[in-house]
Amino acid sequence: MEISLDMIKDKVECLQAYNLQELERAIDERIGVNKALLLRVKQVQHQVTFDPVRNKMLYSAVVHFSVE
Repeated sequence: MEISLDMIKDKVECLQAYNLQELERAIDERIGVNKALLLRVKQVQHQVTFDPVRNKMLYSAVVHFSVE
């Protein structure tokens, strides 16, 4: 059995929430987790759409982490 340890250079995470503060909290949590992997935020893209099923706004974010 061979074990290979490769360094993660880029990582993209998608997050969503029905509350903007909840989305911010989730992003902060993922930043903390990825700091342990020596990854930093390279870019954040966000969007808001209306969810007709729940009759609420749905906030989403795509966070790109990289080694830099």
